[in-house]
Amino acid sequence: MTDKILKYLILIPVLVVGFSVCAHAQFKEEAFTQSYNAPDDTTSANDTSDKMFSFKELFGGVAHKQDLRIGTMFAGSLFMPGISQIYNRDYWKLPIIYGGIGVCAGLGGHYLHKYNVSKKKYEELQSLLPPDMSGVNITPGIDYNAKRTGTILMVGAGLIYWGSLMDGAINYKKDIHPHPGRATVYSILLPGLGQAYNGEYWKIPIYWGCLIGSAHFLYTNNVNYQRFKRIYTESYQEGYNGPVTQSQAQYYRDVYRRYRDYSVVALVGFYLLQVIDANVFAYMHDFEVSDDISMRVEPAVIAPDNAYAMNVGENAIGFRIGLRF
Repeated sequence: MTDKILKYLILIPVLVVGFSVCAHAQFKEEAFTQSYNAPDDTTSANDTSDKMFSFKELFGGVAHKQDLRIGTMFAGSLFMPGISQIYNRDYWKLPIIYGGIGVCAGLGGHYLHKYNVSKKKYEELQSLLPPDMSGVNITPGIDYNAKRTGTILMVGAGLIYWGSLMDGAINYKKDIHPHPGRATVYSILLPGLGQAYNGEYWKIPIYWGCLIGSAHFLYTNNVNYQRFKRIYTESYQEGYNGPVTQSQAQYYRDVYRRYRDYSVVALVGFYLLQVIDANVFAYMHDFEVSDDISMRVEPAVIAPDNAYAMNVGENAIGFRIGLRF
């Protein structure tokens, strides 16, 4: 049963890709590159499907020569922290970001290196002890305080980096609300925040419940997988007489490994679902559903180049179809 499900999961993307290729062949190439702007219009944004990321657009936006999409700004900030602050003209935040990340990461690396050195020296001294004294505490011991301090500082550097990304999204074109790109970035940085931004607070416990549940099953299944994997390895040793046979250990090892993989898929799936949800409902925020479905039909003159349609005025021969429920 599981093998069939995996085959279907593999087959679906193949069919989608195959359909895309076949569908692309049914249309002219111009259909995928057509621009609906006037040829001499250099001020309006293109209606074509632009590249997802462009360094030209990124550096042009940072230089304030053109508008920058929030997706491009966010992607650039991932690799170059501070890009979003430069674009938003929050220059005073740059020393805080670079200084905070640099100090925390530098000190954190120093303390973690100190911990690794102490651990290596301790293990070397342990190896020099006679067998009957193995495991005896000796000095100098392992510096666990250095490990704790280094870990805290590294987490601090990560939080400053995360905060710089969040700050960039918050201050991006604050006059536009709701902004689908901002909702998407919010959900990427903190699951559920995009739903809060859209005013759909009731969805937050649902998504968080799904994510926490998936993480719980991921942890539990991984613990059991590691346990039976260890037992299966020990079963090959001479004199093994554990309560679990080799075949049983192999069976449960494979079962929990499969469940662990399913938990990973569920965790990633729910995370992506809440990102997509935030984006779609931010776009549909102003979508108005009305009982009025009246329709107006009039004759029109279509230009030869299909660039625009010209209304022929009040005296034109026409008719109107009205439907109302």
